[in-house]
Amino acid sequence: MLIDSHAHLQDPQLLTELDAVLERAHRAGVEGIICAGYDLPSSYLAVELAQRYPGVWAAVGVHPGNLEGATPAVYDELTKLAKSEKVVAWGEIGLDYVNGIADRSLQQVALREQLSRAAALGLPVVIHDRESHADILALLQAAGPRERAGVMHCFSGSSEMARECIKLGYYISFAGPVTFKNARRVREVAVTIPPERLLCETDSPYLSPEPFRGKRNEPARVVHVAQVLADLFSTNLSAFAAQLKANTERLFALP
Repeated sequence: MLIDSHAHLQDPQLLTELDAVLERAHRAGVEGIICAGYDLPSSYLAVELAQRYPGVWAAVGVHPGNLEGATPAVYDELTKLAKSEKVVAWGEIGLDYVNGIADRSLQQVALREQLSRAAALGLPVVIHDRESHADILALLQAAGPRERAGVMHCFSGSSEMARECIKLGYYISFAGPVTFKNARRVREVAVTIPPERLLCETDSPYLSPEPFRGKRNEPARVVHVAQVLADLFSTNLSAFAAQLKANTERLFALP
């Protein structure tokens, strides 16, 4: 049994057939899903889905690509929402220096604000880091270590960066890219992570793993990510899935 530690079930690509998506996940051995918000409306919907479906939990936050209109009032609403039943994290938050988002200073201010609010609530954070490794590590270090600081979602940094993040209390999560045939570097990094600090995810509906690359992703396919990770550590899927599941439960304090 596995937990998909990061999916966007509220995305229209999945929401329109969510019952079928969740049934396929269950049949594949996926017993839990963390549904991550990326702005205020998607965070509200993540909480609604978590409350509606057993085995679904929510994270709330504002993604760096959705900062337009992210006023203090929005963060206040997210803080209230974060106290809802089945909210287990603050995220998806972070920095993105690729997607044409010009104002890096605005991203950094928003990340500091959300890290502070998550810490005050005692919630782990879900970190998005795209081509911003040095800046994001500096901000996480400035925020300081916590026992369950959060997760580096869909990790693309170096083993050295991972080591520093782990020191701060972060877990390292891998998604579909670790299965790609040209992802030698990602796999080289993955095998350096202590197994007790690893998570697996889909980032559905994005980043579908092999052999579904390029197609819409869904939580059932987290099994393919877990299989590659198990192979890298030269162990069987059943044993490694138990480790990944325990790690996810520990980080997010799942029942």
